[in-house]
Amino acid sequence: MNTFHKNQFPLILLLVLTIASIFGCKGDDDTSPTEVELVKDEAATVPLAWMSLFQEIDRYTQDFRPIPSARALAYINLAAYESVMVGMPEFKSLQSLYPGLSMPTTTNLTYHYPTVVNTVYASLFKRLLPGELILAAQQSNLQFEILALEDSFNQEFRTKVGSEIFNRSKEHGEAVANAVWGWSKTDPFGHEAYKNPRPDGYSPPTGPGLWAPTKPDFSKALFPYWGNGRTFAITNSEKLARDPLVFSEDPGSQFYVQALETKNAVDNLDFTNQWKAEFWSDDFLGETFSVPTRWISIASQVIEKDHCHLETALYAYAKLSIAMNDAFVAAWHSKYTFSVERPVTYINRVLDADWAPHRDFSPSFPAYPSGHATVGAAAAEVLSHIFGYSYAMTDNSHEDRTEFLGMPRSFDTFYQMAEENADSRIFLGVHFRMDSEEGLNLGYKVGRKVNQMPFK
Repeated sequence: MNTFHKNQFPLILLLVLTIASIFGCKGDDDTSPTEVELVKDEAATVPLAWMSLFQEIDRYTQDFRPIPSARALAYINLAAYESVMVGMPEFKSLQSLYPGLSMPTTTNLTYHYPTVVNTVYASLFKRLLPGELILAAQQSNLQFEILALEDSFNQEFRTKVGSEIFNRSKEHGEAVANAVWGWSKTDPFGHEAYKNPRPDGYSPPTGPGLWAPTKPDFSKALFPYWGNGRTFAITNSEKLARDPLVFSEDPGSQFYVQALETKNAVDNLDFTNQWKAEFWSDDFLGETFSVPTRWISIASQVIEKDHCHLETALYAYAKLSIAMNDAFVAAWHSKYTFSVERPVTYINRVLDADWAPHRDFSPSFPAYPSGHATVGAAAAEVLSHIFGYSYAMTDNSHEDRTEFLGMPRSFDTFYQMAEENADSRIFLGVHFRMDSEEGLNLGYKVGRKVNQMPFK
């Protein structure tokens, strides 16, 4: 089964509402409470639906993607995981790892876990996804979809379990969401950073080979202080990539050779490499969701394909989201430490003044290491640990898109996906090979640290 995507969401919502209406004629007094003792006894319907909606919202949210999107996913999915810990005896709470995070306790009474989780998602979507940043043409519709999805599940679950269990479960979900939201606000570099994504006070260093704003729009540096933000698994000493190649314009230097490789990759782009470049290019506002949400899409496809239960889904989304948050912090810390210029700047100055990347696009932040590669490697490491190191799948994230080459591609492992994703940035013309290779190296390290966390 393919993952949820934009065109499917209205149908999914209609089906949920239809189910609710079928049972909605029965009053609370006519419904015997349904007791569920374990989270793994429930289907993954709720997180799948909310992550599908996140994909749709992320596609249209400016000055928020890709980095604050990963942060929001981490808090949202950590909260969902923690909210039903009472029904996951094989798993452990992570709250002891984080000073200042205190999760509300449960009683020995019955809880309906899908209601708890639905409440967590709804509450934190409203708080962590800024509606004012959604493109105007989509704003009212997407904000309505948050309310509609929450209400459709609420109608279904209230009828299913009765008011007493439903209200208790909803109250617990809201308490968990409040606790995580309060803790999220104590991160001074991440909380509401989207309100000032390109701070006037930041001046990039100048000198040979150092990053400067690039054509076509010469935008100022995006989130230059993000590398100081909160991480969930890695320490400050683990945020820095290895040193990049020594800058040189000498035709015999490795730096020159890598610049020439990127130029030639774009100049001689065949169909297969163009397909790879566009398939993984989750960069374009209004056209695709962003990098972390792409890997959420991949995880959702696996969860659907394997018919995973609620417990596995919550575990997978939480672990994946934490890995991507930390990967972005590490990548941005490294980017603004080394401040390596983009290939377009080097190539225009040294090789060809008229050259442009594929689609005439270059991100507005330093090149080294690649954020796509870092996040993709961290995601692949975590997904392999959960679902298997030889897990083969076809990625249908952009299956029905016609604006670019998004036809499904098949892979033997998650690592193969991460490596192709890293290579695609060279074919797109926005990275040197060293950016992609070190991104993979850094991301795998981040993923391994997340795999060592005491989830079980």
